Amino acid sequence: MKIIGITGGIGSGKSYVADLFNEKGIPVYNSDLRAKEIMLSNFEVVNSIKEAFGEEAYIKGNLNKPFISDKIFNDKSLLQTINSIVHPAVAKDFKDWCLNQNTDYILKETALLFENNLQDKFDYIILISADIDTRISRVQSRDGRSEDQIRAIIDNQMGDDLKIEKSNFHIINNLKEQTLIQVNKIHQKILELPKVLTKG
Repeated sequence: MKIIGITGGIGSGKSYVADLFNEKGIPVYNSDLRAKEIMLSNFEVVNSIKEAFGEEAYIKGNLNKPFISDKIFNDKSLLQTINSIVHPAVAKDFKDWCLNQNTDYILKETALLFENNLQDKFDYIILISADIDTRISRVQSRDGRSEDQIRAIIDNQMGDDLKIEKSNFHIINNLKEQTLIQVNKIHQKILELPKVLTKG
């Protein structure tokens, strides 16, 4: 089974594209959503986060995101700490999930794939991009952030030009009809390609 990474910057529409592959019967593992669930449901992870950040890290069983974000902002080493707690748990969860899949390939949706230097974990990588105005409009309609806030996030993420160089496939997700055509072509291509990883 081939493991395909799917990634893209904020507002690129990677989840929408992943859903198009899912409609073709391709299982999709959403790393960010699973990480959030694990931080609530995994007893060891919850305890480790509380040990690192204090009991205030959770409020009534929910992650206290503003508190943790503030802590990380004031102490950059804490980002490494929480990653060292959550990433191994997500990796194990993904491995267990893969054992229950029986398809030619699966997709693993990971927002910061390149930023976290995870490219060697995949047979192939699909990058999703969109023009800047489209990305801003999507994020504004989704969570109401200001244009300045969104541009600041985009500026802090790795640029698409560099990501394109590191990816095997590139989908420009501006118009739904064109996106579907690109998905169909890449789906067929991946079915024909060999598995690259010796493990995974």
